[in-house]
Amino acid sequence: MTILQTAPYSLSGRQYINGAWTSGHSQRTLDNRDPFTGEQLLAMPLASVDDLNDAYAAAQRAQQDWAATAPAQKTELLNKLARVIEQRAEEITTWLIKESGSTRIKAGFECNATLNLVRECAAMPFQVEGRILTSHKPGEQSFVFREPLGVVGVVSPWNFPLYLSMRSVIPAIALGNAVVLKPASDTAVTGGLLIAHLFEEAGFPAGVLNVVVGAGSEIGDAFVAHQVPSFISFTGSTDVGRNVGRIATGGQYIKRVALELGGNSPLIVLDDADIEVAAHAAVVGRFLHQGQICMSVNRVIVDRKVYPQFAALVAERVSKLKVGDPNLADTVIGPVINQAQLDGLLRKIDNAQGAGLKQLAGGQAAGLVLPPHVFGDVPADQELAAEETFGPLLPLVVAQDEQHALALANAGDYGLSSAVFTQDMARGLAFARKIVAGMTHINDITVDDQPNAPFGGEKNSGLGRFNGHYALDEFTRAHWVTWQAGGHHYPF
Repeated sequence: MTILQTAPYSLSGRQYINGAWTSGHSQRTLDNRDPFTGEQLLAMPLASVDDLNDAYAAAQRAQQDWAATAPAQKTELLNKLARVIEQRAEEITTWLIKESGSTRIKAGFECNATLNLVRECAAMPFQVEGRILTSHKPGEQSFVFREPLGVVGVVSPWNFPLYLSMRSVIPAIALGNAVVLKPASDTAVTGGLLIAHLFEEAGFPAGVLNVVVGAGSEIGDAFVAHQVPSFISFTGSTDVGRNVGRIATGGQYIKRVALELGGNSPLIVLDDADIEVAAHAAVVGRFLHQGQICMSVNRVIVDRKVYPQFAALVAERVSKLKVGDPNLADTVIGPVINQAQLDGLLRKIDNAQGAGLKQLAGGQAAGLVLPPHVFGDVPADQELAAEETFGPLLPLVVAQDEQHALALANAGDYGLSSAVFTQDMARGLAFARKIVAGMTHINDITVDDQPNAPFGGEKNSGLGRFNGHYALDEFTRAHWVTWQAGGHHYPF
């Protein structure tokens, strides 16, 4: 396919509300900077609660007409959006590198995953199905229709800003809803404003997508508590997600909520695993995007029989990873997102060293770039293994046997993704099904998200499922309708 040459978008630092670009009315401003170079990428006034009200009002006005739009027209616009993304792939990739600190490897992966998502969801307007039920009443016909929810509020994170925004935005809109999107401030462009430009170029009606860039402390609670949205899709930390859930279900206006939260994903290496394959997977699964992925390999649990060989292979592979400029094609470790994130990681490293943990790999931070760190023989209750680190730190935990490995994998409050390595398929399936998690991959990394497979977690990793017909259920409501010819025999 020939890719047309298109002029880059001119980002003016404005909110996108009702199809128009308008200045935010908060007294606060956003200073958006490249985490690798420190260069200012964008400065803009943030959104106020009044701007948020305008965005929700615009979405509410647009939604009914959009819901009534023919499925073929919705599909045509979604396919056009996919073509726009394809044509602007390099521009999108460059923004992901500059704004989120993505390596070129990760940014290309994210752009391609987003493109596949849009293409998959383009068929969704034709996949909405109802049911005809058998009625208990003579002469009555009973139907169940799937209806749009109305207006959907989406709060997205900074680590996979484009994809994790679009994962909620695209199915919601494909199914007849209108959306107000609030991206993370660290990735206001790739998580929000760039998406608005893509929708605008594709020709979506005004108000179907609205983007507000605002401080969580100023508009965050109001975003969730607002009367208009009937559904809040939140992706982010468990602590913030708890507050979102409380407001969404305990406030004046009760609404549906989907929470995709933190994880402490284990990768388990059983005693019959291909150790070289498992070591390679552990390094990729942990250090992709500097470990800043909710389903990243947060800890590796290794059977004691194969631990020495496994640890040596991991250390050798990590020592060869290129660290530095994320724009270079072969860089694996780029910058973490901001100074606060780096400070937290450095504290964990200091604590690990202070506790006498065996360090297998490491190095000094340069700016926001932290070299990959690996610690061996880590106790299961030490913070590196017990908590989500969200950075390039990998703890190796030793298990005495398979049952001990399973107990370690299920320990803790999270249950997002997981992986197990074994050369016995039956053993792998049996082990995988005993893990309390939303996703388990046998002989693969914990990081995977496919547009037709259910994505979501258990325990404190969240509520709800994304992708495919699972998203169809999340972003529509069941509406029971009956029809009766003539009159009933009522008791009075």
